[in-house]
Amino acid sequence: MTVLDTAPAEAAGAAGRPAAGAVRPVVTGLGVIAPSGIGLDAYWASTLRGELRVAPITRFDASRYDTRIAGEVPDFAAEEYVDHRYLVQTDRWTWLGMAASRLALADAAYDPAERDPYETSVVFGAGSGGNDFGQRELSRLWTRGRTAVSVYQSIAWFYAATTGQTSIRHGLKGPSGVLVSDGAGGLDSLAQARRTIRRGTPTVLAGGAECGLTPYALTCHLSSGRVSSAASPADGYKPFDVRANGYLPGEGGATLLVEDPVTAASRGARVYGEIAGYAATHDGAHHEQAPADSRWLAAAMRRALADAKLTPADVDVVFADGAGSPDLDALEAAAIRDVFGAGAVPVTAPQGLIGRLCAGGSALAAATALLSIRDGVIPAVGNLDEPDPAHGLDLVRSPREGRVRVALVNARGHGGFNSSLVLRAVGTD
Repeated sequence: MTVLDTAPAEAAGAAGRPAAGAVRPVVTGLGVIAPSGIGLDAYWASTLRGELRVAPITRFDASRYDTRIAGEVPDFAAEEYVDHRYLVQTDRWTWLGMAASRLALADAAYDPAERDPYETSVVFGAGSGGNDFGQRELSRLWTRGRTAVSVYQSIAWFYAATTGQTSIRHGLKGPSGVLVSDGAGGLDSLAQARRTIRRGTPTVLAGGAECGLTPYALTCHLSSGRVSSAASPADGYKPFDVRANGYLPGEGGATLLVEDPVTAASRGARVYGEIAGYAATHDGAHHEQAPADSRWLAAAMRRALADAKLTPADVDVVFADGAGSPDLDALEAAAIRDVFGAGAVPVTAPQGLIGRLCAGGSALAAATALLSIRDGVIPAVGNLDEPDPAHGLDLVRSPREGRVRVALVNARGHGGFNSSLVLRAVGTD
């Protein structure tokens, strides 16, 4: 179960390779830009220490908003990661995504310039696009007229901007795209990476980053009715806590370099783990109605495990979506109990420390799960003081050491999106 099997029971393809549908892509590079740190080491150390990194918003005056706290990426110098020509054309969310991609490529020791440009694809998840750039240019339109609007407004706000600019920056010409499914987008991009590799492209940059911290974007967050109005960070985003009162927004995310396992082995790449299974469902409810039950999320988890040819007993940890609203937390808890049983599997949601990063959050959760597999430690649920006993979950209260071979990651997006991803350790036989 933990061995990289390049000759599964399914019919083998040419030259002894597994059939396309049996390929289990591996993750060889991780790039993180988060409120808790830039780069893997800073982020992971802060997460394991349980440092609360949501704080009063500084990027604009939020005094007139019901929410004044968020997870901002500190000390991010975009010019250190992004060429000037891209800075003037793009939004901060694209800067964050391009920076994470640059870190992932470096972590994987993968230089696209040394390979055929058609061998590498880019697929990111997105939730809201270029809010900062868009708001600034619309303000110019209304105050100074159309001639004051940047020509780059037509592309900088667009959901696919980060995908496009990343592919241009690194000269990547493989099949590329964007998945727009709010908080589920990061996991969905990894599933698309798997499809792309199974169709013959050996390497894909996947993941997502978000920057929903502008007056307009914060207004959109508040319209959901699920944002915490807590006055202090410690009272804010508290997944599965008895005082859960909504989420706090944040910025950042992660990029993962995903490769065909044979290609990764041929270049001697270090492997964090493999994408073993995935499934997605949709609640199909009207946007003003809360999901009626937990069946759809439970179905996503079961189907992801079946896709991985694993059982619930094989899972060492669940990285929960952890929405932070009492009703949504209860729904996810019910789904986890339905699949695994009450208290049968450790459950964590470290995002309570940094805020809800939408598509960037689920990509970061996948990266965090791979770090758990690498180091044999499960981080604690973020900002959890008193677990709600009604949830019936084994919530991780402090970093828990032990063998982690299989992790299941959940993500949900506004409007009914449910995605589950199974990540598994790869050993050598």
